[in-house]
Amino acid sequence: MKGGGEVTAGPLEWKFSQVFGERTAGEEVQEVDIISAIEFDRTGDHLATGDRGGRVVLFERTDTKEHGGSQRELERVDYPVGRHPEFRYKTEFQSHEPEFDYLKSLEIEEKINKIRWCQTANGALFLLSTNDKTIKYWKVQEKKVKKISEMNIDYSKAAGNGSVANSSLCSSPKQCLANGGYGDKAYSSLSNDLSFPPEGISSLRLPVVTSNETSLLARCRRVYAHAHDYHINSISNNSDGETFISADDLRINLWNLEISNQSFNIVDVKPTNMEDLTEVITSAEFHPTHCNTLAYSSSKGSVRLIDLRQSALCDSHSKLCRCYQRGTLEMFEEQEAPGSRSFFTEIIASISDIKFAKDGRYILSRDYMTLKLWDINMDSGPVSTFQVHEYLRPKLCDLYENDSIFDKFECCLSGDGTRVATGSYSNLFRVFGCAAGSTEATTLEASKNPMRRQVQTPSRPSRSLSSSITRVVRRGADSSGVDANGNSFDFTTKLLHLAWHPTENSIACAAANSLYMYYA
Repeated sequence: MKGGGEVTAGPLEWKFSQVFGERTAGEEVQEVDIISAIEFDRTGDHLATGDRGGRVVLFERTDTKEHGGSQRELERVDYPVGRHPEFRYKTEFQSHEPEFDYLKSLEIEEKINKIRWCQTANGALFLLSTNDKTIKYWKVQEKKVKKISEMNIDYSKAAGNGSVANSSLCSSPKQCLANGGYGDKAYSSLSNDLSFPPEGISSLRLPVVTSNETSLLARCRRVYAHAHDYHINSISNNSDGETFISADDLRINLWNLEISNQSFNIVDVKPTNMEDLTEVITSAEFHPTHCNTLAYSSSKGSVRLIDLRQSALCDSHSKLCRCYQRGTLEMFEEQEAPGSRSFFTEIIASISDIKFAKDGRYILSRDYMTLKLWDINMDSGPVSTFQVHEYLRPKLCDLYENDSIFDKFECCLSGDGTRVATGSYSNLFRVFGCAAGSTEATTLEASKNPMRRQVQTPSRPSRSLSSSITRVVRRGADSSGVDANGNSFDFTTKLLHLAWHPTENSIACAAANSLYMYYA
C-alpha cells in the first residue's frame, strides 16, 4: 500500500500448489469434516485448520527443510526464488467435544470458530482454539518414544540350563500377583526351568532403554471458560505475547495466557434494556505492534479503534492488571448515500471480519457486498472499496429467504500489504490489488485449475492512498450472476475461510472439507 506515484507490477498469475482432503466425484461430505478455520503462524512455516467436528489439524512447511535453513537464511545465500511454499501433514488432535449447558438447556457445538498461533518456546508450538463458549490453549511438541531394546535374561546361556518358553516369565495371568510378583505354582515352575550354575553368574544383563523414534503430543495447558454469555466470534493475540482478547456479540474480554480463572471486560455494548440494542460486536483484533490498541467491528458497518490506557493504580499481585480503561480513539464508518436505505441495508452492512495490515496502518474489513480498506489516520471513509457481490444486489430477497445473506466471509491481506483477498460463492475467491495505480481484480476457483472460471471484470484505476479520499475507489464490480462459462453461481458452495502466507504470495483456502493452496 504505497502512496505517491508508485505503480506496482501487473496482476499475479496464480497456480495450483497442493490440496489436502480432495473429494472424489460424487463423494458426500460429512458435516463434521467441513473446515471452519484457517491460520498461518507468524513465520509461515506452520498452518492450522479447524473443522466442525472440533478437530485441529497442523501442517508444516517442507520446502525450506529440504534445502536447509529458514527463509532468511536462504535469502542470504541467494537461493533461487522460484520455490513456492509446500506443506505436509504434521499431526491432528481433538480440541473440543460437544457439550450441553444444563442451566440454559443449550447444546454447545464442537465446531472450531477461530484458531490463533502463539509464540513458540523450546521447540514447542502453542496455539489457541475456540468454539462458541470455551477457549483452549494447546502445546504441541515432539516426545521421544522410549523402548526396551534388551531384556534381563541372556537366552543363549539360559538355553543350556533350562528352556524359557516365552518372553514373559509368567505363562498364566492367574499365577501373577497384582504387584508383579509370582504365586507359589509360578515360582516352582520358574525354579525348575531356570537352574543357576553353582559358581554363580559372572555378569547381570540389565534392560536398555532406547528412544530412537519421536511422536507428536498435543496437550491442553489451559481452558478459559464461563466468561461469555453469547457465542465467541473472535480471539486475537496481543503483541506482548502474554495476553489475548475474546469477543462475543456484546462483550470483549482480556485474558492472560497463564491465568484461566479470571478475565477482565474491556468493551461492553450491552444496554440496560435489551430492547434498546441497536448493534452487536462482529469481530475484534489486536493491533500487530501496539499492545494497548485494538479494533472491533459492528453489525452497523463501523470499525472502532480502542485504546487500553493503564491507570496509576495496579494490582501488583496479579499478572493481569485490573486497571484497563477503554477509550475510543477513532470510529470508521462510511456515510450512507441519501435515498439508498432499504430493508437489507443494515444486514449487508454488517462486517463479518477485520484484519490489520502487517504494519498496523491499515484495517481491512469485509461486509456482505464489499471489501473496504481503512487508514487508521483517516476516519472520513475507506480509502478503497472493492466490489465482491454487487451482482447479487437484485437477488437480496432470495438470499434473505434462504439465509445466505447472513453468511460470514473472511478476508486477508498479503504480507507486503499490496493485495487483499476474500471468498465468494461457487467456491470462488477474489484477489484485488490495493497499491497505488493497481487495477488488479482477479477471480479464482478453489480447484486444481484455479483460472478455469476466470472472470475478467472491468476495474477503474486505483487512486493513491496519499491523495484526497473524498470519493471512494470502487473496483471489480460484476454485472451478472453467471461466470465466464455461462454457469450460474452456486450459493450452496461457499468459500468462507482463507489465509495469506505472511511472507510470500501463497493463499490457503477451504472448500468444504478440502484445503487448497495456491502460489504466484
